[in-house]
Amino acid sequence: MSRSALSSRSVLPSVVLSDLSFSWPNGHRVISALNASFAPGRTGLIGVNGAGKSTLLRLIGGRLRPSSGSVTVTGDVGYLPQNLTLDAFARVASLLGIAEVLDAIAAIEAGDASPAAFDAVGDDWDAHDRAREWLSRLGLAHVGLDDPVGRLSGGETIMTALTALFLRRPAIMLLDEPTNNLDLAARRRLYAAVESWPGVMLIVSHDQELLGLMDQIADLRSDHYGDSLRLYGGNLAAYQAMLDTEQAAARRMAGAAVADVKRQRRDLIDSQTKQAGRDRQGRQLAASGSLSHAAAGARERSAQESAGRSRETHLGRLADARARLAEAEEAVRDDDAIKISLPGTAVPGRRTVLTVRGLDRRWLPWRPPPGTETEGSGTDIEAAAELVVQGPERIALTGPNGAGKTTLLRIIAGELSGSDLDQHGLVVRLTGALGYLPQRLDVLDDTLTVAENVHAAAPAASVNEVRAGLARFLFRGARADAAAGTLSGGERFRAVLAALLLAEPPPQFLLLDEPTNSLDLASVGQLTQALSCYQGALLVASHDLPFLRSIGITRWLQLSRDGRLACEDAGGGAGEHRG
Repeated sequence: MSRSALSSRSVLPSVVLSDLSFSWPNGHRVISALNASFAPGRTGLIGVNGAGKSTLLRLIGGRLRPSSGSVTVTGDVGYLPQNLTLDAFARVASLLGIAEVLDAIAAIEAGDASPAAFDAVGDDWDAHDRAREWLSRLGLAHVGLDDPVGRLSGGETIMTALTALFLRRPAIMLLDEPTNNLDLAARRRLYAAVESWPGVMLIVSHDQELLGLMDQIADLRSDHYGDSLRLYGGNLAAYQAMLDTEQAAARRMAGAAVADVKRQRRDLIDSQTKQAGRDRQGRQLAASGSLSHAAAGARERSAQESAGRSRETHLGRLADARARLAEAEEAVRDDDAIKISLPGTAVPGRRTVLTVRGLDRRWLPWRPPPGTETEGSGTDIEAAAELVVQGPERIALTGPNGAGKTTLLRIIAGELSGSDLDQHGLVVRLTGALGYLPQRLDVLDDTLTVAENVHAAAPAASVNEVRAGLARFLFRGARADAAAGTLSGGERFRAVLAALLLAEPPPQFLLLDEPTNSLDLASVGQLTQALSCYQGALLVASHDLPFLRSIGITRWLQLSRDGRLACEDAGGGAGEHRG
């Protein structure tokens, strides 16, 4: 059935999924027989990478048609896709959807009294003021309505597209990873706007702070029995608490089911052993000649029938126990953790692994940590124009979009050279092996298997060593032989992480650029686990404060748009108020 849409001001906005299924033309099933309904309120849609979250939003938004079943929406829908494709030469007013209205108002003010001009304006005489209000509210007061879209940064583009949705005031709002590429200030403005929205809001996100604002969590999962969309009342913390309770019960049931299978197997063996004893006694009795041939035959047939019934009974009980075990194990989620040992990455406490000089020419001056200068003085110290990283420091690099975080990491990683590097005037000195994880996970050769990619990073390692290492990153057996180009998002991330951390020589300094962008919550947890085993120095550019706190940041650096760099120890609370 096709998607249907209803509109009535007397009815509350809603979304209803009825046996919703979707498959791509090549037959690949994405969603199967989903049933759910969403009323006004904020719903966080979570699930592993590849579960079909973005596809589900596109189905609700009418961008895709169901293969079967239906989507019924009551009210108009606003949709923000994860990847925006925009005309770089269009005006911001066009992106906001008010260009025609503004042009008509300008024409009327210039003397045009035609009905067409007034029809174009309708009731939107305050479109300019509302647009300026929302742009300011979302931190875009500096953006002009006549500015070309191509001048906006990635974060500004997302916030402008969000402004367009808030201006439209749709009854149903669909947001797909809206905080990707947003700096901390932009995220907080988005959080405030989300909290104030009165309609139906369905948000795909891995942002733990954003999910903390939800009224309910919708968990999209796929298993051997099909797809399911389970709704949990409350925010992410409430969902995790309920899930922990469910999983504890599921593990107890699985344990009981395992014990039952063992008991039924023992009963079957005992029954077969006893039957074998009775058969032996029957043969001995028949051989003794104490029974007639006919009586012995009747006794044997009776024994065989009884043995057959007993065996069928015990096999049936064993099959039932195994079915209960399979069902119990299905309820227990795959919460395998990455468990690795990386002693080769250890760095002595006083060893300098990175020195960057020349920061006063482009990037700095430094601002001293709070408490070492007069509050609010804004005094800069230009003499301290270098960045030094020593020992196993864990440094967070934060700051607004466009401040140059990625550029600084690329310079340190050696990806910028010649004139590109000269314009920044920086001198970089590294000691020890460096590992770099860029925002785009394009460091794998898609034509090679996972094992071959890791072997390329560690050519001296044996096949067994590569496979043993991959097993700790949850690539076991045939999955290690899967082509990199066929991996799901979460698998690809683990493969990249394996190639990075298992490289030879082992990296003693890691650069990570927005590593949690577009990762599901399970993958973020696995990244945190892997980094807990890492013993080298770490420099992470990220806006994900919960993640940064979870990996034990010891120093916070913040770049401002004018190139200034502020530094605080972790104890200074930078993670609480920076951004």
